[in-house]
Formats: sequence, structure tokens, C-alpha cells
Amino acid sequence: MAGSTSLLTLPVPVIDHVVVNVRDRMAVAAADYARLGFALTPQGRHTLGSINHLAMFGADYLELLGLPPGEGDRMEVLAWPEGLTGIAFATEDADAVHAALHDAGAPVLPPLDFSRPVPLPGADGPAAFRVVRLAHGACPAGRVFFCQHRTRALVWRDPWRRHPNGALGIAGVVIAAHRPEALGELFRTLFGAAAVVPIASGLRLAAGLAAIDVVAPEEAARRYGPAAPPCDGREAVMAALVLRTAAAATTAAALRDGGVAHEAAGVGRIVVPAAASFGVALEFRED
Repeated sequence: MAGSTSLLTLPVPVIDHVVVNVRDRMAVAAADYARLGFALTPQGRHTLGSINHLAMFGADYLELLGLPPGEGDRMEVLAWPEGLTGIAFATEDADAVHAALHDAGAPVLPPLDFSRPVPLPGADGPAAFRVVRLAHGACPAGRVFFCQHRTRALVWRDPWRRHPNGALGIAGVVIAAHRPEALGELFRTLFGAAAVVPIASGLRLAAGLAAIDVVAPEEAARRYGPAAPPCDGREAVMAALVLRTAAAATTAAALRDGGVAHEAAGVGRIVVPAAASFGVALEFRED
């Protein structure tokens, strides 16, 4: 995607959260992620009709997103299969991001506001968000959007950041793509040419403490083997989520307690197959 040079400042890529799409199977997904050793937040319901549970980390989080069975028509849920289908980048000013990306020629939609109630001791506070989304289909691997938190203190609460599996935060996302350069072009439009660097069999977008690797399916298979989800004819798939953990031994113990299949894949590295984590391979990497 060739965009003109923006007169406004392009956003800096920092992951706010990632989204695992569970469609209408939230109860199953929440039980699966509890067995994986995540301490999930209480179920929330957005004003858009979707429901979620979060696994909160130090500065980012994992979101299980779905719809109540038999209810809701939110396209962001229905248009994608189960699995990792969303990457949200952080912003403190959604309107400025929209203006800069529009000026750069990115396929951005107008900012959208929504909220969800957060039950707290003694009170309920609405967690409010303003997001800037890319047009559907702009990224063949899933949704890419920018999220501004208006009520950060209602989302990042210390009791929700402690997980039996030792997870501390997001270290990366691995996208298997038949044409990695197509996503590289999109990322350059969003963040500037210097943000994207070549790696073996693909390219990398540095995103704060994390990295988004876009690689050929063969490279994803080399990294994760049968643990990776199949492409199933899709042009690109968010195949793996890499999480930092305090200790691989802690992660392994939590997975054993949950009866979850996993594999030690090198020193300080544990991989859970996509079949055990709702369509995305999970890699826990010792911090």
C-alpha cells in the first residue's frame, strides 16, 4: 500500500492488547484459558453487544472476545474464525491517529466510542474506549486497530495481573503469510518505513517490548511444527502468541495442573498447541 508522506506524526507501534476470537463459545474458551493458568477478569459486556474476559498483564493484555449464544451481530466477531484475530495498538489520542493515518493514505474508519461496565467493590464504573479501526480486509490475518483507554484504572487492576502460569506480558505475535511483503507494506504505511526490518523468511515490526513477525508458512511450521494452526486456505493467519513468563517451570507446573498438553521447546521456552488454546499456538518464554 503506497501512502503519501503524512504531515502529521505517524503512531509508534506499541501493543495494547491482542484479541482471541471465540465467537459464541465464551464459556468453553474461558474454561480452557483458566486451565492454561490465566486468572481471567469477570465477564464484561460491551455496548456493541460483544462479551469478553481479559488476562491482564503489566502493560498489555489478552482479550477473549465473543458473542452471547444466539445474540449479537458484531462483525468483528462474526467475520473471523476462532483464534487470534486482532492486534490493538496503544494510543493516547485516537483522533490524532485517525488524522495522521488518513493523511498517510491508510484505510482507516472514523473513530468509534464504546464502553462496558466494570463491577468494583462498592461501585460499578464504565470502562470507556475510543478506537480507530482499519477497514475490513485491510489485513488478511485479522483486525488491526488502535485503542485509546479513557478509564485506564478500571482496566489495569493489580489483583487481575497475577496468573498461576507466571505470564507477565506480550512478547510477540507470529503471522504466517503467503505474501509477507503485503503486510510489510501495510505496516510501513501505518508506522513508517523504518519500523519494518527484514528477517529470515519474512519481516518484523518492532512494537514496544514486543515484535510482530510476518513469515512464510514454512517458517511458522519450522518454529512451531504441528502446534501451529492450519492456514486452511487463508492468505495469512495469526499463528502464534508469544508471552513472557516469570519462570518456565512455573508455567509448566500450571499447565500440568490444568491437564494441558505442552512441549518444552528449548531452554526457558514452552509451547502449547493451537488445539489446546482456541486456535492459536501459545509460546511462553522465560523473561
